[in-house]
Amino acid sequence: MTAKRAAARKDKGKANRLHRRSVAALQDAGIPFLIGGAYVVEVYTGVSRQTKDFDLYLRPQHIDLALDALKRAGYETEETFPHWLAKAERGRDCIDLIFRAGNGLCEVDDSWFEQAHNSKFLGLQVKLCAPEEMIWMKAYIMERERFDGADIAHILQSWAERLDWPHLVRRFGPDWPVLLSHLVLFGYIYPGGFRDARLQARVHMNAKDIAHWTRAIAKEESER
Repeated sequence: MTAKRAAARKDKGKANRLHRRSVAALQDAGIPFLIGGAYVVEVYTGVSRQTKDFDLYLRPQHIDLALDALKRAGYETEETFPHWLAKAERGRDCIDLIFRAGNGLCEVDDSWFEQAHNSKFLGLQVKLCAPEEMIWMKAYIMERERFDGADIAHILQSWAERLDWPHLVRRFGPDWPVLLSHLVLFGYIYPGGFRDARLQARVHMNAKDIAHWTRAIAKEESER
């Protein structure tokens, strides 16, 4: 492990200890919530990335109660976007309270909690957003400054055989082409059952070129 990566892991450990305070505050107030975001992606896939905010998912009717509980715990709070997001901040502990996607879809409902996975977070018993709900929520994030397709690909690679596919398809409903688009991309990112597009004549790469490129990517990752 490089010094830079070790430092990043140490910083993440500090951040999680900070976030434990907000998790405990909501639990003490009896407010149901799920942990999601980058934390859950790492749990399900092993892929880690640094983020400023810690994502908690709540039903819409519990947002005001959560803001009140966090305010009593010393957090500054705001209803950032009334149709999907509120925030709480105490020092470096920045919490996103999410109850829908930014496009107004994917409302957190009872099914989110029925599908949730039990886990522990620094000694606290918690529930994590299910991978199906993370795929559904992230599938619509295709903006100029952010695209969550990589997270979806990693979840599919790690969890495809364990996903509740009928539930996932029902979640998308008439927007099933959005799910299909991510599955098509997945076939190119992880081309296990597909012909590797890099080997097509039009691409001007051979197996040696691919191996060299792949080693370079791995080397770059190890130096981060």
